Amino acid sequence: MSVMGSQEAVAQGRAMDPKVLMALRNLEWRARVVVEGFWSGMHRSPYHGFSVEFTEYREYTPGDDLRYLDWRLLGRSDRHFIKRFEDETNLRCHLLVDRSRSMDFGSTGYTKAAYAATLAASMAYLLHGQGDATGLLTFDETVRDYLPARHRRTHLRRLLLALEAASGGRDTDLVAPLQRAAEIIRKRGVVVLISDLLAPVDRLERSLQVLAAMGHEVTLFQVLDPVELTLNLAQAGWLEDVETGRLLYVDPEQARARYRERFEEHTAHVRRMCERLGILLHRLSTDQPLEVALAAFLRDRSRMPRAVRRARGGRAAGVA
Repeated sequence: MSVMGSQEAVAQGRAMDPKVLMALRNLEWRARVVVEGFWSGMHRSPYHGFSVEFTEYREYTPGDDLRYLDWRLLGRSDRHFIKRFEDETNLRCHLLVDRSRSMDFGSTGYTKAAYAATLAASMAYLLHGQGDATGLLTFDETVRDYLPARHRRTHLRRLLLALEAASGGRDTDLVAPLQRAAEIIRKRGVVVLISDLLAPVDRLERSLQVLAAMGHEVTLFQVLDPVELTLNLAQAGWLEDVETGRLLYVDPEQARARYRERFEEHTAHVRRMCERLGILLHRLSTDQPLEVALAAFLRDRSRMPRAVRRARGGRAAGVA
């Protein structure tokens, strides 16, 4: 499934420009704006599999049982929605957010770290509003913060505060944090990894395989700056490697072809790994509306079990 294709789930013209969104300094405000805007855009689109708690979520029609009316959503959007329950077990979701120095890059007026934090906060805000439990693990070369999955208003605020903390690491080590996640996240649920994935991934597959084998449904959101996708720089100049501090002189006209070749090799490596493991992968450019990512996340929830079965049977899972 393409993240870009998920824009069909967002009302035309209703998604907020990330530059406007990032001008809001308060992370909770940004998350609230994203989620409420997303619900406004989704009000005409019935969908399935929002969480393990219910299998259908649609607009109310006369005769529906009012016991299943979502009063919280009514208060936020002035729309009447009905939930049909499958069982009483709420979703447990752990957000694993990369806070390494490479995430501090940004050519759009804000960094990948700010975009990733807003994405994680929006997911947490959305899940909290539906009664689901959300946990957080932030990392660079080591785990920085860990909050277990809970559903409390005070817990949500602690989670948002942790996401607002400045990054302090240098290297990106995806293996150690994932190994730690496998040790502490014992109950099955959803694990969402948000990272630029700009690090060697040779050992990453084994760590992700452990999480998948434990019964977790794993989704990767690869967050990249538009410049990283194309190397479309206006002119030659000195660039700083944010993780090593080295200064490199880059002529984009000379370097672009080789850069794109190596970038696509890395991307293909990550894609093949996810296909083997039945993990859904979405690439996000930081100039894309965050509502698009929420649409992809919800669709993953409905398609993940089937995709995992296909991948484990030797067929490819959906990859953006």
